[in-house]
Amino acid sequence: MRVVLLVLALLVSIAAPASAGERTPAWELKPTGVTAQFRGLSAVSARVAWISGTQGTVLRTTDGGATWTSVGPPGTEALQYRDIEAFDADHAVVLSIGPGTDSRVYRTDDGGAHWRQTFQNTDAAAFYDCLAFFDPWRGLAMSDPVDGRFQVQATFDGGRSWRPVPESGFPPALPGEAGFAASGQCVTTAGPFDAWLATGGGATARVLHSGDGGRHWTASDTPLPSSASAGVFALAFRSPSRGIAIGGDFANPTAPGPAVALTRDRGRTWTTPGRYPAGYRSGLAWRGGAVLAVGPGGSDYSPDGGRHWTPFDTGGFDSVDCAGTACWASGAQGRVARLR
Repeated sequence: MRVVLLVLALLVSIAAPASAGERTPAWELKPTGVTAQFRGLSAVSARVAWISGTQGTVLRTTDGGATWTSVGPPGTEALQYRDIEAFDADHAVVLSIGPGTDSRVYRTDDGGAHWRQTFQNTDAAAFYDCLAFFDPWRGLAMSDPVDGRFQVQATFDGGRSWRPVPESGFPPALPGEAGFAASGQCVTTAGPFDAWLATGGGATARVLHSGDGGRHWTASDTPLPSSASAGVFALAFRSPSRGIAIGGDFANPTAPGPAVALTRDRGRTWTTPGRYPAGYRSGLAWRGGAVLAVGPGGSDYSPDGGRHWTPFDTGGFDSVDCAGTACWASGAQGRVARLR
């Protein structure tokens, strides 16, 4: 009888269809009608997404990408909006990058019809790369180091105002260390208090972690390569304990070095999985227990939280973001797609 039951169980397992998490994903392109490069991306749902990029461009869709509306702050065509964080179809915060006063933050409360500038950098040596929110009220914006210390601005009112985090809370930066404004994912959060910063450019590619909402930080080395063009480009955490770092060398995008590192202890230690995407990747997102990674050389999918990877698209993207199971990707030449 036991043998019969085992045979039946085996037959059922063979006949059972693969779950949604096991199916190979595919991108469905959503033409935007513009040629801007979109490194900023915020997925709200399967119907609502915001993208931001070069030439002061901010687009929003509320119909799943069938149509896009240009909603960027007027008179900012010279700015590059490298990161955007949207809370819904009406409320969003966008970050422009650049030295000195080019680093700015704007907020809209009416779907982009009106914007208010809420931050402008005044330090000529600072260069803001990306921002992230713990919730609709509390967020952080990260700059490259100045005089050997990372610069971070904090908001407690949804990006309507910002104040600097004391430099004393940061470990010293390595010579040449900085963030990469490649996908708006060099800073990320999980839960009410944990945040992480991604770095490269120094002797090692590091991740800085804060467990108290951004007031104090510790640094950990990762196995990813580091140079002036290499390091950790994106971070994504499924929980405060479990996260993934991804990157590589954008100047040598086909270099075979490890592009992925995993942590299960809040970023204190990082390990390289046995299999990882081949080459540089700039964007990363969790979709349940699965992970999506994108870069100029293509897209990859991991059904098991980053331990094994399969390439599934050769088109280039810079960033990827998911809201539940609704995932979007964006990149150069106005290229945007939604996961099918």
